[in-house]
Amino acid sequence: MSFDRRTRIEQMRNADRARDRRNRVLAVSLSAVVVAGLVTFGAYTVLDKADDKSSDSSTSADGKGADSSAGEKDKDLATGPIEGEKSWDAKKLTRNHVEKTVDYPMRPPVGGDHSPVWMNCDGEVYKKAIPDVNAVHALEHGSVWVTYTDDAPAADVQKLADRVSQTPYSLMSPYKGQAGAIMLSAWGKQVTVDGADDPRVAQFFAHYVQGPQTPEPGAACTGGLDGS
Repeated sequence: MSFDRRTRIEQMRNADRARDRRNRVLAVSLSAVVVAGLVTFGAYTVLDKADDKSSDSSTSADGKGADSSAGEKDKDLATGPIEGEKSWDAKKLTRNHVEKTVDYPMRPPVGGDHSPVWMNCDGEVYKKAIPDVNAVHALEHGSVWVTYTDDAPAADVQKLADRVSQTPYSLMSPYKGQAGAIMLSAWGKQVTVDGADDPRVAQFFAHYVQGPQTPEPGAACTGGLDGS
């Protein structure tokens, strides 16, 4: 009887151990199924979002979701002539570095000999007049220089300042003695505009901020003279 009892006890223990093993295997299998499901759902979600973004991009690119993309607008503005624009032969605009004042033939100057130090032009809005020789060096680096006289309306000055402050390779300053109340200059290029909302402002920026007229494209517009 004692032997049979021990045998039954051992059989019960073996049964318990077998049941525990089955439970562990079942738990592991269920966990694997859950993890696989989560991974599949996550992958589907990511792909679905990617498809949405791709669809949005396609809509913008073909113009169905908007009138046109920003790139297309900039491209349109950067082509064609600018009414009233004056141009100077780039080959005749000397580029020597000098340590003296230069008597430029146009005001504001659009090129010629200039200081070795450029005027900072990373969207700088100067409240006081800046030296011609430093501003010309900034033009050589591909910047657009907005200048204005006391005759320019304050609202226009503010709008232009807002544009310049958001545009790398541009600068702005007051300028006494220029022909128009508001003028825009680049290397070898210049135009007088009627106000901040004149469409030629956007055209000039699109044409000449790091435009094809730039003698030294990509040159620094920081680390120079800061006007203080």
